[in-house]
Amino acid sequence: MGTIRLTAAQAMVRFLGAQATEVDGATVPLFAGCWAIFGHGNVSGMGEALHGARDALPTFRAHNEQGMAHAAIAFAKASRRRRMMACTSSIGPGATNMVTACALAHVNRLPVLLIPGDVFASRTPDPVLQQVESFGDGTVSASDCFRPVSRYFDRITRPEQIMPALERALAVLTDPADCGPVTLSFCQDVQAEAHDYPESFFAMRLRRIRRPAPDADELAAAAAALRDARRPVIVAGGGVLYAGAERRLAAFAEAHGIPVVETQAGKSTLPDTHPHCMGAVGVTGTGAANALVAEADLLVAVGTRLADFTTGSTSLIGGTPARVLMLNVQAFDVGKFGALPLVADALVGLDALDAALGDARAPAAWAGRMAREKAAWDDTAAGFTGPTDAALPSDAQVIGAVQRAGRPTDVVVCAAGGLPGELHKLWKTGDALGYHLEYGYSCMGYEIAGGLGVKMALPDREVIVMVGDGSYLMLNSEIATSVMLGLKLTIVLLDNGGYGCINRLQQECGGAPFNNLLADTRHVALPPIDFVAHARSLGAEARKVSSVAELEEAVTAARAGRVTQLILIDTDAGPSTGAGGHWWDVAVPEVSVRDEVGAARARYEAQQRRQ
Repeated sequence: MGTIRLTAAQAMVRFLGAQATEVDGATVPLFAGCWAIFGHGNVSGMGEALHGARDALPTFRAHNEQGMAHAAIAFAKASRRRRMMACTSSIGPGATNMVTACALAHVNRLPVLLIPGDVFASRTPDPVLQQVESFGDGTVSASDCFRPVSRYFDRITRPEQIMPALERALAVLTDPADCGPVTLSFCQDVQAEAHDYPESFFAMRLRRIRRPAPDADELAAAAAALRDARRPVIVAGGGVLYAGAERRLAAFAEAHGIPVVETQAGKSTLPDTHPHCMGAVGVTGTGAANALVAEADLLVAVGTRLADFTTGSTSLIGGTPARVLMLNVQAFDVGKFGALPLVADALVGLDALDAALGDARAPAAWAGRMAREKAAWDDTAAGFTGPTDAALPSDAQVIGAVQRAGRPTDVVVCAAGGLPGELHKLWKTGDALGYHLEYGYSCMGYEIAGGLGVKMALPDREVIVMVGDGSYLMLNSEIATSVMLGLKLTIVLLDNGGYGCINRLQQECGGAPFNNLLADTRHVALPPIDFVAHARSLGAEARKVSSVAELEEAVTAARAGRVTQLILIDTDAGPSTGAGGHWWDVAVPEVSVRDEVGAARARYEAQQRRQ
């Protein structure tokens, strides 16, 4: 067997460039590229290696390490976890800037390879610039912060260690059940050390995502439960989209007369026009979806981890008599809520369940109830999203304007704050993957960087980023990256003067408006932020609109833009959609001098009894 002498960094980069996968029958690189912000700890070793392989593994430069990791994660999500990206940083703040993104990928179960630089394995020059010194443990470095939020973590202290480490990393990144972030903390002196690597290590490797089939006994029990159900409801999660099973799910629902409700990650599984699509479920759910879930006798949860926004903090799912059937590729999830387990890939599992059910259907009365609830909710929602001449429109009215200017193929991107709740209830999805919300970690600052990653994955689709002023101010620098890379986004920026969502939540819990809206903060003067000038300074084309009608026209016009477009509109921080929705468990103080808090605590305790 032949060998080739390379530095450890060169070997890592060459290995990543040799990994391939299959998408729609075509063989493509598994890694679409590597995001890099160089500093001491990665500029020499990884930097030189990436330069040498820049054609096989393209390198992209961002302006913030958290932002570039968000873009990589969004790319993987929009690629249905079939493709992914790597990110490399320096040893200190560059590394820890990526920890938030790593946690986001962990919660959302999305693949990203993080390669932070690390201190010298030899320890000869210790302490080096940016090194974290522990007085009681000489093995600790800043990269240890990644351990609890990585699916797999390794520290590379010898050049030959990359061989087992990379194989283990790829096993996790491409496993549908264990999928999540991998961190390979790469000591900077080791990156530059050479080793004689076997040539076979760099052979092209085709990595197909496995599709586990269900156990026969679990399948029989699941089919029996569905056959006996009189009021079944399907809860569609992100796993349906990752498995490419949205059409199979639609056919299954049609064949067996079952309504479908969607989690944040599962929204766009069915188009809004589909008669079985009841829309969002849970805390930010539609009236139709939550009414049917509350009356269901069997909930078929497909590809969802059933987090608290879906379950209404276990007062909707878990708080009703309905039995839960969990079809999930991850065995950890199927044990929740005393569920009937069906461990399988969503596509394979639905196929098997369909075959086992034969021509069994839910009663016709349940289908009639489904149609009535859908029609009623559509009428209700239209009242919140319709045109208005209000000087300060609500989030819902802005959403309505963007929707009217949109097309079914558009992709809407959003993350934290009040917008995700309004979008979950009110946005009418068209094509699959057209709704890209980061709401597992609810991370402010994801929106623009995430939009960039979505555009890289889906370059032929219009990507519309909706973001509030608070989140925009946290992380906006990847506007410049989008301009630099020629990846045009349309950004609709809603300025309500602060953190409007948390301001509402604060008051719902009995608190006084405090430290959320800028007007309610300790200040000498409020900052005169010019968002339009700021976006223009980063290379975008930007304008401010003064009405919903003008916004609708601006979004339509932005479609023809060649560079990233930003459209600013002032909005009202107060209102949110009162219809639909469900309780969410946010603890209220037992003791307070405020009567409002006491009343909120009484309401809270009453709701707790439903859990």
